[in-house]
Amino acid sequence: MALEGVQKNVTPGPGDVHINKPLTNISVAYIQDTTNFIADRVFPRIGVQKQSDLYFKYDKGDWFRNEAQKRAPATESPGGRYNLSTDTYFCHIYAFHKTIDAQTRTNEDTPLDGDADAAEFVTQRLLLRREIDFMDAYFKAGVWDHEYDGETSDFTQFSDETEDPVPFFDEVKDDIYEESGFMPNTLVLSHKAWRALKKNEKLLERIKYTQRGVMPLDLLGSLLEIPRVYVARAIKNDAQEGASDDFSYVGDTDDFAWLGYVPERPGLRRPSAGYTFVWTGYGGQNAYGVTISKWYNNDIKADKIEGELCYDQKIVASDLGAFMHDFVG
Repeated sequence: MALEGVQKNVTPGPGDVHINKPLTNISVAYIQDTTNFIADRVFPRIGVQKQSDLYFKYDKGDWFRNEAQKRAPATESPGGRYNLSTDTYFCHIYAFHKTIDAQTRTNEDTPLDGDADAAEFVTQRLLLRREIDFMDAYFKAGVWDHEYDGETSDFTQFSDETEDPVPFFDEVKDDIYEESGFMPNTLVLSHKAWRALKKNEKLLERIKYTQRGVMPLDLLGSLLEIPRVYVARAIKNDAQEGASDDFSYVGDTDDFAWLGYVPERPGLRRPSAGYTFVWTGYGGQNAYGVTISKWYNNDIKADKIEGELCYDQKIVASDLGAFMHDFVG
């Protein structure tokens, strides 16, 4: 039985490696179904053609000055300007592969299943890497202009189920809005923070007459007047292969909340707490920045299924985000 994609040369060259569109599509579907990963949903994605480039940042103060005046006949209108600065992004390439050896391939009842499983396995590893980068970089102290510590007098930790979260989140929203003119619309909770809020007595009192006697995410968002609410639930295993598993939540802490403003769609003149730059101009990536390639390595008699993910996650406006640590205690 001839193996699919066997090459005559011993070592595959660049021309022998091809992007596999069906496997890339499988990878896309897997991304869309993996709701535990929130890195590409919290910050809007911007597809870019170059690996590295400049992007513009506006001086927010220029947009809020009261400079319009009454105009007398035959006089020049008052004018003004807004100032621009630049920052850079750099989309690093992350890669991972899985091999399917000839013996395993020959014994498969449905050969495509092995390819699909490999594409999903590779995609899972890439998504986990991106999620770890995202959580480690942005959900910690010292990153955002607004920071609240539950171990101080900033707020009462919500391990106290009688503490009302609504006034606290209103205060945080006002702090951001008064300094930026943009009302926060996105809340990210650790799993531990979400568990504390959904059994909070004050919140449950507010919904006791609703048809649902539980606290789903959309209802929490409605109570707090925050349109988008996400829970960081991704799990990682820090153990090396062969060692005992060491599972934990992704991120430095599982006891946090983050509130900020991000637009529904990225745009040149739309401010955002952060953006995810995705290098779509490299190698035929899909909108998520993922490419799945496949080739046959005659040296080891195996197909190689390889995935690449190219991105840079950037804080664009640190004043549009607030980090709350030691949220539960």
